[in-house]
Amino acid sequence: MSKKLHLVSLGCTKNLVDSEVMLGRLSDYEVIDDPTIADVIIVNTCGFIEAAKSESINTVLSLHEERKEGSLLVMSGCLSERYQKELAEQMPEIDIFTGVGDYEQIDKLINAKKSSFTPEVYLANENSPRVITGSNYHAYIKIAEGCNQHCSFCAIPQFKGKLHSRTLASIVKEVERLVEQGFYDFSFISQDSSSYGRDMGMKDGLIELIAAVEQIGGVVSARILYLYPSTTTFELIDAIADSSVFHTYYDMPIQHIDDGMLKIMKRGFGEEKTIALLEHMKSKEGAFIRTSVIAGHPGETEESFERLCGFMEEFGFDRFNTFAYSNEEDTTAYEMEQVDDETIEEHTEVLSQIAEASTAASLEAMVGKKVELVIDGVSEEHEYLLSARPLIWAVEIDGEILINDTSDLPIEYGRRYSVQVTELAGSQLLATLIEPL
Repeated sequence: MSKKLHLVSLGCTKNLVDSEVMLGRLSDYEVIDDPTIADVIIVNTCGFIEAAKSESINTVLSLHEERKEGSLLVMSGCLSERYQKELAEQMPEIDIFTGVGDYEQIDKLINAKKSSFTPEVYLANENSPRVITGSNYHAYIKIAEGCNQHCSFCAIPQFKGKLHSRTLASIVKEVERLVEQGFYDFSFISQDSSSYGRDMGMKDGLIELIAAVEQIGGVVSARILYLYPSTTTFELIDAIADSSVFHTYYDMPIQHIDDGMLKIMKRGFGEEKTIALLEHMKSKEGAFIRTSVIAGHPGETEESFERLCGFMEEFGFDRFNTFAYSNEEDTTAYEMEQVDDETIEEHTEVLSQIAEASTAASLEAMVGKKVELVIDGVSEEHEYLLSARPLIWAVEIDGEILINDTSDLPIEYGRRYSVQVTELAGSQLLATLIEPL
């Protein structure tokens, strides 16, 4: 009888890649959805902000209540790395703790029933065993770990360390192998993707990566996530727009737009240069622009908040996320005078409403257009609707288009189709299939 594994991956897609490596190391286990019968339960945690930390703790405790006698409960990832001493003292429910350095050793740790915190941050390469989850055509490619930025609100460099990039050859080999397995759509990710290669002396690492990936036969679609304003160049924006493989997709978290706030937040670039980058992106035909902003960072005044709201309303982002400021120890903002919780909540709500309107306008602009998308499966909205994603959109975070008319075409999940977007019903786009691609 095979041993059973239940794994929960929390937080970002970078965590997901590490979770997939653990699945690769534990390939002799049967992966199951029911934690009550699992022999091993792993929670790959997030430790970025308070909400993520709470989710990680609650998930672990909930699984502990459900698990069967004799099972092993493993807590891995960013939260356990960041608070390894405190969690070991306060959470006797956990059998094995491991941080961000031992993903490829998880099988040995489980066999030995041993905790470990290797000092080096783990970065998967082309030789790392990995089980791609959630898709038969799309995969994330982690190109670097760590971050050299010094944002006032972010503790990630404290437990992920400095920028450490993979070699271009390693990335190409991994993509080539995944193409051989049938994958054709890729998202390239790291903490600060636009800094890729700088630690190896590469001046324009991402531009070189784009050129290399374009030469790999079988890669149909790609996008880059998590650009950083001060390391994003006009040349990079042009290279993405001119690529035959990479979508004209720009994901650059700006966090604020008021010049004074950007200085307080240590974002490297001020308002003028940030806007210049965004406008250059916007000038590209078919550009899709995503960002994120923080509400209630220390130093935010009503004037700077209104400046931010005005810009977010006017610019026309296709998507943007709003994060309520989370006061994290080991950051420079931690000791600053804090904005009160009520104001943070109010500012977050206002920006969330602007984001909703911005998304609606972006969706409305797609009505009547022909779009290339891929069908993922039956929609959770209704059994007679199909869930599909335009290839330019990032997986999960940018939403779905619902297919309500298949034109009697044969349906194959993971296949690309041309569709006609027919209407916006509430917040959902509806489309009719035209032909398979």
